[in-house]
Amino acid sequence: MATKKATRRKSSSSRTSRSRKSGSSAKKSTSRSSVRKSSSKKSSGRKYSPSTGRNVEREMREMKRGKLKSGRSGKKVTSRKQAIAIGLSEARREGKKVPPRKS
Repeated sequence: MATKKATRRKSSSSRTSRSRKSGSSAKKSTSRSSVRKSSSKKSSGRKYSPSTGRNVEREMREMKRGKLKSGRSGKKVTSRKQAIAIGLSEARREGKKVPPRKS
């Protein structure tokens, strides 16, 4: 019982701290937006090249028609995410602008 009361107290204190933070967020949001603008100037703007998007669209159409096969096994691809991954990996092989894999 004592532990439940302690957790309830903690959660109520976190609620009050959230409301305090939200009041000062209006001032912070203006400085954040200016930081974002300056950082976007440094990058070229696009994460993926337009031709990469076309690769992914082509793979999605193949998947919808039932023609898209996975790599070694040659099984039919049924997942949307798999189709996107195949399109991106082919774009990487062709040397197009695609961010590196996360995993």
